[in-house]
Amino acid sequence: MSHSVITVIGKDRIGIVYDVSKLLAENRINILNISQQLMDDFFTMIILVDTKQCSRTWQEILDILAQASQKLSLDIRMQNEDVFNAMHRI
Repeated sequence: MSHSVITVIGKDRIGIVYDVSKLLAENRINILNISQQLMDDFFTMIILVDTKQCSRTWQEILDILAQASQKLSLDIRMQNEDVFNAMHRI
């Protein structure tokens, strides 16, 4: 399966959704579903993505997201959907 869950957390500012979705599009990562919320001054977003059209390895994608995290002053993390579901099962 090529589905993953990306979480984004950071101080709210204009352009966060644009910056993250642009990064995903540039790497041929398709957004399947997206949820975002503002909690006081903090922006939170959960994105379900499909990576099957991305030619990069899992580690390369993680490295790209880590670099973007620093550049954009955000916490951007990605987990395989199956792992994410298993971790959040009660």
